[in-house]
Amino acid sequence: MTQTLHIDFVSDVACPWCAVGLASLERALQNLAGEVPVEIRFQPFELNPQMGAEGQDVTEHLTQKYGSTPEQQAQARAGIAQRGAAVGFEFRKEGRGRIWNTFDAHRLLFWAGEQGAQQQRDLKMALLRAYHGEGRNPSDPAVLAEVAESVGLDRKQAEDILAGDRYAQEVRDAEQHWHSLGISAVPSVVINNRHLIQGGQPPELFEQALRQLAQQPAGSATTEA
Repeated sequence: MTQTLHIDFVSDVACPWCAVGLASLERALQNLAGEVPVEIRFQPFELNPQMGAEGQDVTEHLTQKYGSTPEQQAQARAGIAQRGAAVGFEFRKEGRGRIWNTFDAHRLLFWAGEQGAQQQRDLKMALLRAYHGEGRNPSDPAVLAEVAESVGLDRKQAEDILAGDRYAQEVRDAEQHWHSLGISAVPSVVINNRHLIQGGQPPELFEQALRQLAQQPAGSATTEA
């Protein structure tokens, strides 16, 4: 008997590979529709939790963080854009931009998850497209509220949440939980709390893994990364 797969998609809005990974997973889930039942939840991870409100130029940031040159970064962006296009995610053409703090985006995603799994899923993809596809600021409350409204969520509620600190502790607790399980890179796709797939994998890999796991007896174990 095919079991329902519970997927935790651990990721950050600022992560381009997370956009590729989610679009790829979505392709796999479309191919498995009606065959493998899936429940997906989005879990918070911050690549740059100490990033200030003013953000930072992405070239400057990547040079400081990884020691990469602008030429190396341009080459990497081209590769990511190609992988994204293959699964239907379009990155904006002008490569340079800014890195922003994403904590408030995670708070909004936590709230969306309380509204329903589909609402959270829609908001996650919309936020990825707003940042990576349009270069919008995912730390700007006005941008976040507008994106929430665009996927059918209540804008006034979103604005109220962003104006305060609701869900801040919930996000921090969730981040700590996944860190404690060894998650240190994203995207990390955790299936039934025991199987881990990392990185922006192609749809075929996700599809094959999910189909196989759906046939296994249900069980519980600690996630290993």
